[in-house]
Amino acid sequence: MILKKTYLFVLILILCSCSRLEFVYQDNKKYSNLLYNKTTYEFSGKEVPSLYRVTSKYFGNSKNPENKLNIIVNEKTIKRSVQSNQAVSKLDYELEFNFSLENLKKRCLVFENKVISKFSYEPKASGYNFGSDKSLENMYELAIEESLGSFLNFVMDLDLSDCKNEN
Repeated sequence: MILKKTYLFVLILILCSCSRLEFVYQDNKKYSNLLYNKTTYEFSGKEVPSLYRVTSKYFGNSKNPENKLNIIVNEKTIKRSVQSNQAVSKLDYELEFNFSLENLKKRCLVFENKVISKFSYEPKASGYNFGSDKSLENMYELAIEESLGSFLNFVMDLDLSDCKNEN
């Protein structure tokens, strides 16, 4: 009898505590990528091979694009630690992504933004080292994903049909 009352009490407690449960993504439209499969993209500046792969993941491929995204990548490296034999033991990278989004139908600029991503890299050996090179490639990829995610967060609240330079 006491066991049944305990189970009933625990069940009521669980049901009451979960009654105000709210789902994070209730408004799916607000969190969807409005540029996916509607945007073409071009790159200039620093050549980063993983930029093509990561960008296609975020923007897909469009046969009938409504928007064009221009991405200019600039890179700055700073030698943080240099050994006595002049070999670099730590590098800081700063990647600057300049985004400009154009509406192709209206032929106007919709949005411009600059995102800066930084990371540090410690080469493990002088010369060619597969593990060290792969690690640097992964850091570039993470920086690109972070920058594209930041850009999409800015664009999420925009009306893509409003022109920035329209009078």
